[in-house]
Formats: sequence, structure tokens, C-alpha cells
Amino acid sequence: MFDQKRKIKERLQNSFGKVKDESFTFELIESYFKKKDKKEAFQVLSDKTCNDLDFNELFMFVDRTTSKIGQQCLYDTLKTISSNDDKLINQEKIIDKISSDPNLRLNLQLQLDKLVKDDTYYITSLFQHQHVKEPKWFFVTRLLSFTSLLSLFMLPFSPPFVFLLFAIFIVNFGIHIWNKRFLYQYLGSIPQLLILNNVAREFSKYDFFNEIDHDISASISVIDKVRNRMSFFKLENKVEGDFEIIFWAMLEFVKILFLLEPLLLFGVLKQIDTKRKEIEKVFLFVGYIDTLISIASLREGLGQFCLPEITSNNKTLEANAVYHPLIGNCVPNSILVKDKSILLTGSNMSGKTSFIRTIGINAITGLTINTCFAAQFSLPRTQIHSAIRISDDLMNDRSYYFEEVLTVKEMIDSCGNGKPNLFLLDEIFKGTNTIERISAGKAVLSFLAKDENIVFVSTHDIELADLLKDEFELYHFSEKVDDKTVDFDYKLKEGKLKNRNAIKILQINDYPDVIINEAIELSKELDQSKWQSNK
Repeated sequence: MFDQKRKIKERLQNSFGKVKDESFTFELIESYFKKKDKKEAFQVLSDKTCNDLDFNELFMFVDRTTSKIGQQCLYDTLKTISSNDDKLINQEKIIDKISSDPNLRLNLQLQLDKLVKDDTYYITSLFQHQHVKEPKWFFVTRLLSFTSLLSLFMLPFSPPFVFLLFAIFIVNFGIHIWNKRFLYQYLGSIPQLLILNNVAREFSKYDFFNEIDHDISASISVIDKVRNRMSFFKLENKVEGDFEIIFWAMLEFVKILFLLEPLLLFGVLKQIDTKRKEIEKVFLFVGYIDTLISIASLREGLGQFCLPEITSNNKTLEANAVYHPLIGNCVPNSILVKDKSILLTGSNMSGKTSFIRTIGINAITGLTINTCFAAQFSLPRTQIHSAIRISDDLMNDRSYYFEEVLTVKEMIDSCGNGKPNLFLLDEIFKGTNTIERISAGKAVLSFLAKDENIVFVSTHDIELADLLKDEFELYHFSEKVDDKTVDFDYKLKEGKLKNRNAIKILQINDYPDVIINEAIELSKELDQSKWQSNK
């Protein structure tokens, strides 16, 4: 036992500041988030934006929680932008205390390590889902249970009662088996709730956690009132795995004879049903503490990070040495957005889309976990929308362009929500022809960039950059091409891209000379034609 605890301590100590090496069951991790009431949120990130910004990969990088509850709470935190910063000051005080006191952190994690079984994910079902209700005939179970007890009592005085007892046992066996399908739904969640309540009680002993929930002790006490009945589920759970088969059979016989399982199950569910609020408060109390430990661990493992500044200037965003946390050896870049939006030009693989994702990811983590992957990052409280990764919807017979139109339309609709917006777009309307792409793109981007919105958009169309130069600041990424290689520096540069290297890259990759020569001649002709038309 001592050796096992020592190994757990070593594992927890060694894992602090490191990325998890385990599998992620997102269906269970996101179950709390999906059922939670989100009407008070400033924004809930859409599935489209999460897909564009590789949210699941980001979560797996950020997640350093110990318990399954902490994992569920962190997922909900990352996907939900809050309407205010009321909790941030106290949050940072707790994170500082956790970071500076390894013994405190280890003691907290040892408690949280009791909530690592997959069954813990199902605690949310106790306060988010509807419970099984008693059938109308359920009063019969109480009558049968009483009759069994009476028959057993009368048996020494009147042996024929054995026949009545046997008949009742047969009926009870049928009800017992019927009840099993309901019982199995709660064999994991209810025992884990008991453990959760014990962990919450231990955490409530620390005075500095009182700011999280001043009434947490009252919620713990309410759950304690049904502890004795719920302990039956804990016993049942252990019996199936740990006790000898003979004892299990004897206990099962007693449970059938007196219908203990259905009577206890429906009795406990009635009581739990009236304590949903308290269970959720205890769940959030423990999950929030684990989330704060996770944030401390994340920061410990980063080479550079900062706490963002949430400004009141809705048209300003500043990032110094900002980087993408999921790209190894990512080249940091800096940018100041003030009153205008940003248009990026550059060739494929030069870094345009990665930079847009970098801004989006840092906006998310800055507004949710108060952590940015940068030397300095400031932004307004803004809603985040994206149109980066778009594909055909073959099931509904919709083309790439039509899917793009629908996505951008959602952005246009968001402009009327009365809130600042951060729009992230990659190659707008690339599913259609050049003339209409540039024309529609200019009109849409001018519309999106109005009011308190900030737009980051990439394009290959230099003409689009020329049309938007009064509303957008122009930046570009470029590469260095010599006779044999193409080198990308991934550095953000001011102005629009002036050099063209697409045909040169074909030549480096040994395309036939006949193709290269024809491409060069056609390029010159098209440029000349464009110059003449502009003249």
C-alpha cells in the first residue's frame, strides 16, 4: 500500500509541466459541456471554429488535469468565453499559490487522483439527465418485501410458510432481474459521487478555496445526508470485483428475497433528484480547482507565455512574439492591429494560415484560461468566428463554394449581434472564378471590417490587396528561392507580396522545360494585358 502511494506521488510530481501521454475519449469529456446551460456565456465556440483551429489537438496539449472531472470542466472552460473577468484575480492568486508550493499541489493532486476512473465521467448524469422513475406498480415491491420478511419470521412456527416464501422468491427474482438494467446505469456514477464529495470536503478545509464557492460546505452536507443509502452502490460495485463468489451468492440471495436493490435504487434516485444543484456545485468546485492546477502545469511547461490584457478598445489587438503552441519550434511574430483589419498575402506553405490560426488560438486561450502563447498579448472581449477549413458536403449535394457561402453568411449575420467580433478567413471564395472572387471578396471583407470587428484574412489575389488597402493593413509572408531550394523564414513582413515564385518552384521540382517556358510566356502576356486594361 505504501509502495503504491509512493509511485502515485512520483507519477504526479514527474507529470507536472508535461503533456499527457494517454488517450482522450472526447465523447465522455465533452458530455458535461453539451448538456450545460450556456445562456449566460459571452460566446460558445462553434463546431466550425473549433474544427478550423484544431480545438481537440489544442485541448490535448493544454489538458494537464488529474481527474476526469477536471478534464470535463477544462473542456467546458476552453469552449466557453465568459462575459466578465470577475474570477480572474482570485484565479491567479490560487494558481500562484499552487505553482509556488509543490507540497500543496501534490496533496491536492493525490485527492484528485481518486477520481481518475472512467466511471467518474458519469457523475454529470446525476444532475444533468432524467432519472429512472418508479413504475406505477412499484408499491408491489414493498408488499412483497414485507411478505418475505413475515414468511421468514413465521417459518419456525408454521413450516408450510416455506411454500409461500418459495413462491415469493420466484416473483422477486423476476423483479430483481428487471431492476438490474437500471441498477447498472448507476453502479459507476453513484460510488464516484461519494468519492467526489469526500474530495470536496478535503478541499473545503483550505481557507483560500472559500472564494470559489462560499456555500460549498452546505452542498457537501446535503449530499452527506444520503450517504448511507448511496453506500450500498459502493458495496455492490466492490462485490462484483473483489469479494469471493460464495459471499456474493449469499448476498445476492438476501437482496432477491427482500428486493433490496429496487427499493434502495429508486429511493436513492428520488433523493438525488432533489439535490441536483448541490451535486453540480460540488462537481464544479472540485473541477475548477483541478483546472487551475492544469493551467499552472501548462505554464510550467511553456518556454514563454503571458497573461493577456483584456482591453476596452474593441478595434485594437496587439501580439508580441506570438507563436502557435502546436507547431514545434514555431517562429514567433509580432503585430499591432489598430482601427484597421489585416490582409495577408504570400505563397502556399509560407505561413499565412498558420499565423491566422495562431491569432485565433491565442484569442481563445486568452479569453478562457487567461494564458497566451506570446511575450505580450492584448485584445478586446470578442467573439471568434472562422472560415478556414471548408470542404464539400457530398451528403447534401453541396459544392465547396456553396459551403463557403453559408459559412461567410454566418459571419455576416454575426455583425448584428452587438458584440465585437474577430473574423478569421483563409482564401475567401476560392471556390469560384477570379473576377467574381475578387469582387465578392472585397465587398464582404469591407462589410465584415466595419464597426468594432477585426478581420484577419489571407489571399493570393494581389488585386484584392489593392482594393482593400484603405481598410486593411497589408502584410505578407515570403520565401527565398534559389536554383535548387525553397526556404521559408515564416516571418511576418509589412506590405503586400511583390515577388512571384510559383513557376520557379515548378522548375526546381524538375517540371519539363516546355511547361516552364510556356508558363513564363503566358504570365508575361497576362501581366501585359492587365497593364493595358488598367491604363
